[in-house]
Amino acid sequence: MSSNGKPTKVLHISTYPPPLAGHGMRVWFLKKEMESQNDICEVLNPRKREVEPGGDYIPVRDKFGLDYILQIFKYRLKGFVIHHHMNGDSEKGFILTFLSVIISLLTFRRPMLTFHAGPIQKYFPQDRAPKLTLYYKFIFGVSRWIVCNDENVKRNIVGYGINPDKVKPIRAFSRQYMQYETVKLEDRVEEIFAKHDPVVLCYCCFREEFFVLEMLEAYSRFREKYPDSFLLMMVNEGGETYQAALKKIEELGIADRIHMTGDLDHYAFLTTISRGTLFLRTPVKDGVCSSVLEALSLGVPVIASENNRRPEGVITYDNLNIDQMVEKMSYVVEKNGEIRNNIPKPEIWDTVAEEIALVKQA
Repeated sequence: MSSNGKPTKVLHISTYPPPLAGHGMRVWFLKKEMESQNDICEVLNPRKREVEPGGDYIPVRDKFGLDYILQIFKYRLKGFVIHHHMNGDSEKGFILTFLSVIISLLTFRRPMLTFHAGPIQKYFPQDRAPKLTLYYKFIFGVSRWIVCNDENVKRNIVGYGINPDKVKPIRAFSRQYMQYETVKLEDRVEEIFAKHDPVVLCYCCFREEFFVLEMLEAYSRFREKYPDSFLLMMVNEGGETYQAALKKIEELGIADRIHMTGDLDHYAFLTTISRGTLFLRTPVKDGVCSSVLEALSLGVPVIASENNRRPEGVITYDNLNIDQMVEKMSYVVEKNGEIRNNIPKPEIWDTVAEEIALVKQA
């Protein structure tokens, strides 16, 4: 409820499950928590033109953007505050955010913005895309609140001349992420865990920033040391590097030691992580990363590319250094029990509640 006792009405503009991935998961938790408090919460999902089975969002039904504009106007006229979720990697997302901000101002309400991901992105901060400086100053400047991942991102946002008091670092990971039940996995995955050891897990997308080809090369070398090992990729098929990855797998002769699970629901995702030998995280622009914190919370060793944002307990390697990746993976296998016993469990706050408190003030 808002301060006047009436339900808060908010329109999130964001990707949204399915699939249960990325900042769409964060929005899913925000929506569920707000609805449990009798607030009215809708999600406009620009990536979808139709509602998929199990979907709880509003699709954008045309590819030219008119439906997107009309939907935002409609919900603004109903009194919904606009809460846009964006990052600095997407050209389309940048344009959509700019449009939603304009519409909010035209309807006499400042929007709220959540800026996802780490301090270095394709079009952020200023030195990465100086031609966009005025646009960022506008988007950040007119937003009522700006939520970001950490102090480093805040520092870069403030660098555009933004009032630091309205930039709120709130970690994406929240206690809701660890509320799950262990479930039975698909038969093929259960078979992998029963027949293979070690089992290397990774969550990735077929995009350039996940360095999938280098990861496959590292696993191929790792498998030479551990022939009974298996690489379980929690990933959707398709994407920019999917065909290149399939070709690489065939060239390396490791097709019989890799399984792609497709999209997993949250319970299955955490159940899978909990049973792995180690969890591998390859991007460098991901900040802290919720899946890293999930693995650590479950007591699973994490190997990740060094980005100077990794939590305590993560074993890091220099990005693109395949020899180091193999070395660290081997080390974790050989010292698995000792490493597990010494993993520091990350602190888990209710950061969803922190963000909702700002939404109610927007």
